[in-house]
Amino acid sequence: MNFWEYLGNRHQQLLTDAYQHASAVFQCMVLATLIGVLIGVVTYRSDWAGNLATTATSTILTIPSLAMIGLLVPIVGLGVPPTVISLTLYGLLPIVRNAIVGLRGVDPTLVDAARGIGMSRAMRLVRVELPLAWPPILTGIRVSTQMLMGIAAIAAYASGPGLGNEIFRGLASLGSKNALNQVLAGTLGIIILALLFDSVYVLVGRLTIPRGIRV
Repeated sequence: MNFWEYLGNRHQQLLTDAYQHASAVFQCMVLATLIGVLIGVVTYRSDWAGNLATTATSTILTIPSLAMIGLLVPIVGLGVPPTVISLTLYGLLPIVRNAIVGLRGVDPTLVDAARGIGMSRAMRLVRVELPLAWPPILTGIRVSTQMLMGIAAIAAYASGPGLGNEIFRGLASLGSKNALNQVLAGTLGIIILALLFDSVYVLVGRLTIPRGIRV
């Protein structure tokens, strides 16, 4: 059976795995974005706090993904929980780092002007600082998403959802007639999903970042 015949016979399962893969990455990116931006907001005013946040999230990223999931399995079990926890943790570094850089890069005169017209600190953050810091934050989100697309495949080791199951099945049956088709289908599916997500981020950037800031 050639690759195209394999796709034709397995398209329903591949679509299901692709949906689960995309869903897991999207949900974990939402969590990572909320947590990462919050960490950035809390730490960007202090050099030591910002360095601590960046160092801590960098350390998490150095843990091999297979080891991370393996360590989580005895604690939270198999399936979705270790997948969500590990992907969320791995997605933090680019978002935290870019949130800190973006917030620190806001022109102080704009913040002073907002303070001068009576805005509270929370209002300045929401209406001035975060919107101006959004371009680097979005870049961090894009980088995290690309990383998590690949890392999510390892979740199949712990019975997690996604296209990694196709890859692991192929690797476990190397030498059989469809082993390479399984690995190739799972790998290409992840690449296509990564490109689709990135295209969506480009569109979001065009819709949410004023032309002057993009330039």
